[in-house]
Amino acid sequence: QGTSKLRFLSQTNVPNVENNLYPFLHLSSDGNLFIFANRKSILFDYKNNRVVKTFPDITDGGRNYPSSGSSVMLPLSASDNYQKVEIMICGGAPDGSYQLSNNQSYFMDALRSCGRMIITDPSPGWEMEDMPSPRVMGDMLILPTGEILIINGAQKGTAGWYSARQPVLNPFLYNTSGTAGQRFQVLAGTAIPRMYHSSANVLPDGRVLVGGSNPNILYDFSGVLFETELRLEAYSPYYLDASFDPQRPVITSLSRNTVSYNSTFTVQFSVSNTTSSSLEFRIYAPPFTTHSYSMNQRQLILPASLPTLVESGAYAAEVVGPPNAIAAPAGYYLLFIVNTGIPSKGVWLRFL
Repeated sequence: QGTSKLRFLSQTNVPNVENNLYPFLHLSSDGNLFIFANRKSILFDYKNNRVVKTFPDITDGGRNYPSSGSSVMLPLSASDNYQKVEIMICGGAPDGSYQLSNNQSYFMDALRSCGRMIITDPSPGWEMEDMPSPRVMGDMLILPTGEILIINGAQKGTAGWYSARQPVLNPFLYNTSGTAGQRFQVLAGTAIPRMYHSSANVLPDGRVLVGGSNPNILYDFSGVLFETELRLEAYSPYYLDASFDPQRPVITSLSRNTVSYNSTFTVQFSVSNTTSSSLEFRIYAPPFTTHSYSMNQRQLILPASLPTLVESGAYAAEVVGPPNAIAAPAGYYLLFIVNTGIPSKGVWLRFL
């Protein structure tokens, strides 16, 4: 109702560079907004128009357009009533990179660092680690397994027209619970550069739709370093390999497709090889993506009863929906069952 001035964006602006456009926003477990721009971040009470917390600056350089990094909020869990909120930011560009790349004089290496911060900690701070190589304009996606896929982008320069070089053709897989220094894995690559104006989205079958790339002012299909790209690709993560099919659950039915907050619904599924302790029920809010940031992206691990055997290879479990619209804003989600790290195909349901 009405408008209010948020000075944060003017405070994070670098004259003639910006480095604060397309800021990262995540809804925290207290109902306030985590807002990140350039290197700075705040917790903003949007209902009362006040900043309730200022976080430490992240190191190394700018993380927002045109020094475009990317960000995700790691999956929330029912184990702590969805209270722990951890933000991850990867990539970007060092200070001075945009000025050089914009006039085509030199293309600096992008940032290779990532930062993780538990914003709900009493004294939060960034835990830094390095990706296998530099990346600017990468897209970060939460896979059905809870792992993070980092895909698209370039190793040198920044976002903007003609402003990047050396495309990063290999995605990275990040294990959020792995040992520090051993969390990244380099995956099989593509032959198609995905530069400025690329995007990626998780599909219901667990693949990743990858498209876009146009670092040119016009639609240019020849005579330029990186042509306007109209081809689409479907990236298949490791868990879709047929060797995992015996572990892959198949959701056969839901007791209802629209679920009220904090209510229970029944999920029936089949699987050849499982133990009750190896199952997770994850819901994923699919994002809409621009400028290396997947807005609305959110994943929750829901509590569930031990599955009961209905018939040979067929099971039923009682799953409890999110408690409220702060944990899971109202709308459509994909439900995945993950068995020993291997996800089912997603099934749509709605929380209200």
